[in-house]
Amino acid sequence: MEEYKKRIIDDLIKEKLESKGAILLEGPKWCGKTTSCEQVAKSILYMANPRFVKQNLMLADSDPEILLRGDTPRLIDEWQIAPKLWDAIRFEVDQRRSFGQFILTGSSVPINTSEIIHTGTGRFTWLKMRPMSLFESKESNGSVSLENLFNKKEKIYGESNLTLEDIAFLICRGGWPIATYLKGKSALSQAIDYYDAVVNIDLSRVDNIKKDPEKIKRIMASYARNQGTQISYNTILEDIKINEEDNISVKTVTSYIDALKRIFVIEDMKAWNPNLRSKTAIRTADTRYFIDPSIASSSLGFGPGDLINDLNTFGIMFETLAIRDLRIYAESIDGTIYHYRDKNNLECDAVIHLKNGNYGLVEIKLGGDKLIEEGAKNLLKLKSIIDTDKMKAPSFLLVLTAIGNIAYTREDGVIVVPIGCLKN
Repeated sequence: MEEYKKRIIDDLIKEKLESKGAILLEGPKWCGKTTSCEQVAKSILYMANPRFVKQNLMLADSDPEILLRGDTPRLIDEWQIAPKLWDAIRFEVDQRRSFGQFILTGSSVPINTSEIIHTGTGRFTWLKMRPMSLFESKESNGSVSLENLFNKKEKIYGESNLTLEDIAFLICRGGWPIATYLKGKSALSQAIDYYDAVVNIDLSRVDNIKKDPEKIKRIMASYARNQGTQISYNTILEDIKINEEDNISVKTVTSYIDALKRIFVIEDMKAWNPNLRSKTAIRTADTRYFIDPSIASSSLGFGPGDLINDLNTFGIMFETLAIRDLRIYAESIDGTIYHYRDKNNLECDAVIHLKNGNYGLVEIKLGGDKLIEEGAKNLLKLKSIIDTDKMKAPSFLLVLTAIGNIAYTREDGVIVVPIGCLKN
């Protein structure tokens, strides 16, 4: 394995350690949580180490303070298998009266909150880690900074060498850290293995209720086909029914999707509700996304060649990749991503909203003059109906593309950036 690839969240972890007693880092399996935390931890407890797991669980029940001893910050990996550690850590943070004491990581088995007495308010802070962005995995050269788009610090220019074939491969490979060190089929197999683990093991472990692998596959395939839409669970149910006698219900669909959210496989997007000049009804349903595009491609059994031969599906998958990267970049600058769509079907794929009230509007397109023009028109139309007497004007209008040689600013002020140029 090559040297550690720096993650954007690394700096956030260090920043949070300076102001809180403990950090809880959550996210999907295999996204690199433990490895990132190992870079800053001064001592480590691997709770799920098979050699010591029984001993660790016994001590968590009888004398948890022993498990908390060690140089700080102390990493406690897979802490959630012993939920009682939460209150022990909260108490220890109070006793020590110091910041940067503990880092907790966990993903595959959600915590049993019935064993937790105190919420941890004021002692803990939460961070979410996702699979790697293209900048972190070194496929994006980072010549255009999202932060600088808000600050308007520099003229927009960058060059990208990523081809449509490259993007198809990166969608199916995903941002799983181990895959970024591999090539070809070996890299692609990591996402497939992840999907198989979710279907056959992980989802049933969420609540220890056995789930039907075939139903999981059908639900995930429907989600993959409908990414970037506000499809309802009832519509998903109709989409996956094989025949009228099929015994699957909307309650089952809901419980399975909730379980997928709890293990960070699905990450839907909230709707944006701006102040508009006219009374336009805004659709408020969540927009459907997987946390990584490779889960979607694995759900459909698609490889890079399949995407090249089906550009409609390619566009859907690329949107998920772009949303993943935008979420990672935005969170590092105190931003959140939303989606906009109104009753007239005017849509904006991503609204990046910062805590200071600044925001940028983003359309996501594969590329090419026709699609870029379409995206620019959407952005300009949305900008024109925002009531700037009641809220700020957008800091920028951005068409984010899969392909294209250069990043540039159009005469109408819309910025066009290939994803191979973007960073936080």
